[in-house]
Amino acid sequence: MIHRAERLATVRPELAAVVRRAAELLPDGMGILVVEGRRSIERQRQLVASGASRTLNSKHLPGPDGLARAVDLGALVNGRLRWDWPLYPKVNAAMQRAAEDLEVQLVWGGHWRRFRDGPHWELA
Repeated sequence: MIHRAERLATVRPELAAVVRRAAELLPDGMGILVVEGRRSIERQRQLVASGASRTLNSKHLPGPDGLARAVDLGALVNGRLRWDWPLYPKVNAAMQRAAEDLEVQLVWGGHWRRFRDGPHWELA
């Protein structure tokens, strides 16, 4: 199950396809909330100022096609949004399996060493 699926229209089609496929692969009782795809430079500046991001060169910013190369996802458990870290490796397992199925190269922010970002996935 995906909530706020309309937000996938702001990301590259191959990334949107991975998210849709991953939602099908999640364990029973789990779902995905699309928190954010494309964002404006103004929003990115706010996130950097607040410490929620460290770059103004984000893959959430629109590319030449107007679409983002990154998406932030929230884990839903029994319909409730949850941010507990142990849930995000489960979402990542579904995202990586979906990316493999669709032959899309994906990077998970949860693997970053200096700024772990569990809800973030981007095209490699």
